Amino acid sequence: MTIKPGIKDFVWMAAGAAVLLVGTLLFLRFHRSQNPAEQLALKAERVDLVNRTNLALTSAAEAEKSSVLAITDEDSRTYADQARAAAAQVQQAYKELTGLMPSGATPEEKRLLDQFAADFAQFQRIDAQVLDLAVKNTNLKAFSLAFGPAAEAIKTMDAALSRVVTKTAPMAEARQAAVLAFEAKCAALRIQALLPPHIAEESDQKMDEFEAQMTKQDDEVRKDLSGLSAVPALAADPDLAAAAAAYDQFSKLRTQVLALSRENTNVRSLAISLNQSRKIMFQCQDDLSALQRVILAQPIAGVDYGRYDSPR
Repeated sequence: MTIKPGIKDFVWMAAGAAVLLVGTLLFLRFHRSQNPAEQLALKAERVDLVNRTNLALTSAAEAEKSSVLAITDEDSRTYADQARAAAAQVQQAYKELTGLMPSGATPEEKRLLDQFAADFAQFQRIDAQVLDLAVKNTNLKAFSLAFGPAAEAIKTMDAALSRVVTKTAPMAEARQAAVLAFEAKCAALRIQALLPPHIAEESDQKMDEFEAQMTKQDDEVRKDLSGLSAVPALAADPDLAAAAAAYDQFSKLRTQVLALSRENTNVRSLAISLNQSRKIMFQCQDDLSALQRVILAQPIAGVDYGRYDSPR
């Protein structure tokens, strides 16, 4: 008995033939219709995109480090914007590169492109963390407070206590006042001297040690100032009041300095940029170099363009 094909059978056969035809045309398009000159031009374009990707990656890394090392918020933000723009150029070049990959790209070429995409995604995550920290500049702001208004407050306190010592020189309490004023000055200066290393310190444990020393010296200053206020001749003395007010101002500024120092954004961003960011950037460059070698090594029938040796 003969079974005649129905309409559905003809439809499926036609669809299958169409798919086969399209596949054949695509195969011929990439493997036969391109002459050697077209294949060589495509190769050159892909190599150029790899180079553009590498250049943009390097620009992003350099701008990131400039943002970290900038000494003003404005400069940090400017370089951070440049770093993000360069990273966007990397992403765009990568998209163009994937669009030029022929259907017959080698497995190694596809693997390297995927590897670069994964490594660059990690670079972007680290880069975003570095830039978010860098633009805050908390360590630089802490240094500015410590060497600016905080230092001025200590200077004001020192001058006021010197006047106190001078005016009590003829009095019976002269020695007591001089000793208390000297000890208050020394303790305040010790606190001031501990601020810069605290700001530059990366370790929380070491910061705790610095702050413990500051607390001890702060107790000494307040004890000495209290002792001076108990001297009968200095009751309601304006210079002693000025010294106490200056130290109170210094203490408020010290609290701000320590809070900024604890955020440690400049120290942290620099450490991440010089270690994690630098390492993954080199990995991305290695991926691109390997990809370039693979692209250049792909043979083109009838074309002998010599051997490519990596400069690295």
